[in-house]
Amino acid sequence: QVRVVESGGGLVQPGGSLRLSCAASGSIRSINAMGWYRQAPGKQRELVADIITGESTRYANSVKGRFTISRDNAKNTGFLQMNSLKPDDTAVYYCNARITDRSWAAGEYWGQGTQVTVSS
Repeated sequence: QVRVVESGGGLVQPGGSLRLSCAASGSIRSINAMGWYRQAPGKQRELVADIITGESTRYANSVKGRFTISRDNAKNTGFLQMNSLKPDDTAVYYCNARITDRSWAAGEYWGQGTQVTVSS
């Protein structure tokens, strides 16, 4: 059983920073890609950033230059460093991981989400 859990959300003032973490656990052979999505009230879930094997990254235009995605392969953990936060960044942030487990089955896993609120 593979599990993905986010942490690090909270309330921050505009211009502040937060660091989200995504920990994958269970019968993991490899994490092929890890990404962060967000969903604001009344809006569709959107890709914020992702990182694939080989460390190739991509970002939504709205967060380029402010957010940085990274991963620690040894710890099966991913991170999203968010700087210069704006009220428009307020949303529930979800981690998504594409994982091959030890029986060679490939699957896509979502965390439960963590709330990020940017407000003065």
